[in-house]
Amino acid sequence: MREAVSSEQAPKAIGPYSQAIRAGDFLFLSGQIPLDPATGQLVPGDIAAQTRRVLENLRAVLAAAGLSLDAVVRTTIYLVDLGDFSVVNEVYGSYFTDPAPARATVQVSRLPRDARVEIDAIAFLKK
Repeated sequence: MREAVSSEQAPKAIGPYSQAIRAGDFLFLSGQIPLDPATGQLVPGDIAAQTRRVLENLRAVLAAAGLSLDAVVRTTIYLVDLGDFSVVNEVYGSYFTDPAPARATVQVSRLPRDARVEIDAIAFLKK
């Protein structure tokens, strides 16, 4: 059984997908780009600002499911430029406690709305 999870504190989906789907003991969070939930526009600023907004968007969707970032077990980071990796890594590290989630990071040629970073996640619902 699948159940959609959404938050008004995160950007509305810009396509035919859910912000997150609860399935069994897991919550699968769609990739978030650095959209301001209030305006629907990309946040201004550098890659650090964009990464913070992405993680805040993920945090909001997790909160709608009664979870925190501590429930995240896996993420994928999509970067337009791997040259941004060290800054993204530093910001990302400030959001997660040990043990950090498993993770993959890949460079892509382009992201929606020409964002520079997108992150998706999988969270475990049970403690």
